[in-house]
Amino acid sequence: MKELELKYGCNPSQKPARIFMRDGSELPLTVLNGKPGYINFLDALNAWQLVAELKDALKMPAAASFKHVSPTSAAVGLPLNPSLQKACFADDIPELNASPLACAYARARGADRLCSFGDWAALSDVCDETTAKLLVREVSDGVIAPGYTSEALEILQSKRKGGYNIVQIDPKYVPTQQEIKEVFGVAFEQGRNQSKISAELLNNIVTANDYLPDTARRDLIVALITLKYTQSNSVCYAIDGQAIGVGAGQQSRIHCTRLAGSKADTWHLRQHPKTLALPFLPTLSRPERDNVVDSYINGNEEDVCAEGVWHKYFWHHPDRLTVSEARAWLDNLKDVALASDAFFPFADNIERARRSGVRYVAEPGGSIRDDLVISKCNDYDMVMAFTGLRLFHH
Repeated sequence: MKELELKYGCNPSQKPARIFMRDGSELPLTVLNGKPGYINFLDALNAWQLVAELKDALKMPAAASFKHVSPTSAAVGLPLNPSLQKACFADDIPELNASPLACAYARARGADRLCSFGDWAALSDVCDETTAKLLVREVSDGVIAPGYTSEALEILQSKRKGGYNIVQIDPKYVPTQQEIKEVFGVAFEQGRNQSKISAELLNNIVTANDYLPDTARRDLIVALITLKYTQSNSVCYAIDGQAIGVGAGQQSRIHCTRLAGSKADTWHLRQHPKTLALPFLPTLSRPERDNVVDSYINGNEEDVCAEGVWHKYFWHHPDRLTVSEARAWLDNLKDVALASDAFFPFADNIERARRSGVRYVAEPGGSIRDDLVISKCNDYDMVMAFTGLRLFHH
């Protein structure tokens, strides 16, 4: 297939719309089910690049959850402990840890379940039955992978009354080195970002503490590759082989750091014993539980524990998570990795990062205030590497 007509572009008013190859060659993908749209393909192709690069860098199956052209999270296929399984709403799949690919998607989808609502999933490897079992029950727009087992395809084709978007991509496809897009009728051309992110990128350690364990290198690589496909400005927190907080598209870097940090905090607080013990009504859907958990943790639009309210969600009144209990739990979060797509211009980013357990930092360096940022890292015995590599993505 050399081109594919789409229902519309970013919005229903933007017609006609299509995807095609400028050189007239065949598209490197096949739609196996459904009818993906313009934004679906933007998510799918960006997400595929991310998971393919993660797989290449860390030699492990990888998955990503994408929404509006930025990842909510990405992860590699490490097993999940019982608390994390429950926090990710995946504790009812006993064979989960036997599938590294399913583990990767459970982590990616479970890191920021609120933002992953209606996501596009990307898988580095052939989708197996266990991964399909995770996907089929989530509110998701579609999935891209290099292939699907017959069992997985049958499961996924039952989703959305048979209309779930399933895309297969040729894993051998290599794009041209130049990329072109148009804005307001003006063509932009640039060399594709082919910068390779590997452990060697982290060798320039500029802090007094220069001990960077292999697990931290892995997590910084996860964070940096995630940022490579995140709308800038962007910051990413990662631990245990997964991104746990992504701050995307903010004009101020401190706002990126705060946003990503608050998501990392929420991820950790989802595993608090009180959160895991919430007595949900059995009639509550998965997205409803996500909203309730977020309100329970962060005290947002609704006090879900208030009299006259709690009975809508729980079969008995839940114990509140107090501010002091939350802070004590967050103080146990340690050895988090933090990466930034450009230099930190002020030390306030390090101050905010410390509150979310950050110990390892990677950023390009090059600010006139680098010395102040390094000094603040030294104050907290953090390890920081200057990569020399900016990762803006627009």
